[in-house]
Amino acid sequence: MKQATDPLSRVFQALGDPTRRGILERLSSGEATVGELAEPFEISAPAISQHLRVLEGAGLIERSTRAQWRVCSIHPEAFDEATAWIETNRALWQSQFDRLDDVLAGLRPPHEGPPTPSTAPRHEE
Repeated sequence: MKQATDPLSRVFQALGDPTRRGILERLSSGEATVGELAEPFEISAPAISQHLRVLEGAGLIERSTRAQWRVCSIHPEAFDEATAWIETNRALWQSQFDRLDDVLAGLRPPHEGPPTPSTAPRHEE
């Protein structure tokens, strides 16, 4: 898989994997060791390490060492840019859908309103 280069793409690439999303969900309730994060997944330790590298590279988690333990914690600020992008685009698309609704309403003959249950076409099951 080609590695994303800009920060927003790295965040979305990291979020694109269900194992990484599971790791983030676990970390949302507090920091955890690598072993604790690996526990619910039936994958190898090197695979978990790779997932953690992707999450860390995207800035979504931070890893530190405490005695002999590798501890991970979520870095919630890294979600801010992705959240802003989603919200901006959601508003843009909602505006487009609202305009489409207005256009479609203008195409409907004036005497014809939205279909009612008695006039709506029936679909046989």
